[in-house]
Amino acid sequence: MFTDARSRRFVLVAHCVLNQNAISDGTADHPGCDAAVVRALVDAGVGIIQMPCPELNCLGLDRGDPDGSKRPVLEENTRIREALGKAAPARILASLVERVAWELEQYRKHGFQCLGVVGIDRSPSCGVETTSMGGREVPGRGVFMQALGDELKRRGLVAEMIGIKASEPEDASKKINSLPGP
Repeated sequence: MFTDARSRRFVLVAHCVLNQNAISDGTADHPGCDAAVVRALVDAGVGIIQMPCPELNCLGLDRGDPDGSKRPVLEENTRIREALGKAAPARILASLVERVAWELEQYRKHGFQCLGVVGIDRSPSCGVETTSMGGREVPGRGVFMQALGDELKRRGLVAEMIGIKASEPEDASKKINSLPGP
C-alpha cells in the first residue's frame, strides 16, 4: 500500500504559513504565504499539511473585535488568548486538536513520517517557543500548540515542534532545515 511516488514524509504547519489572509488584522508579514518556508519544504520533497487556524475557527476573522488592530500587537494577542479560553471557543479548540491528532495518527498508522510541527512564535494560539500573555511575549506555547502537544503525548505520538517568526525568514529557514529529513 502507498508504493507510488509519494515521499511518505510530511510536516504539519500553522495555518498562516500557507495563508496570511487568516492572520489577525495588522500582523501579516506576507501578502499570501510565507514563501521561504514553503519553498524549503517543497524543495525537501515533503508533504505540507495545513492545520486549521484556531483563532479563525474559534473567534472569527476579526477575532471577535473589529478594532483589534488598533491595539498594540501583544495587547491584542493577550485579548485573543483570553478569548480562546472561554467555554465555546475552548470546545471548538478541543475539536480542532482532536482532528489534527486523528489525522497524524492515520498517517503514522500507515507508515508515514511526521518530520515536525511548525508553529508561529508570539502567537497566542500557535506559538511554540514563545507566546503572548499579560501584554508581553513570554516563553511557552500558545493554547492550540499546548493542547495539541498534550493530545499527541496522550496518544503516544511524538512530533518535534518548532516555532518560527515570519518576520525572521533566515532564522525560519534554518529551523525548517533543522527538522529531520528536510
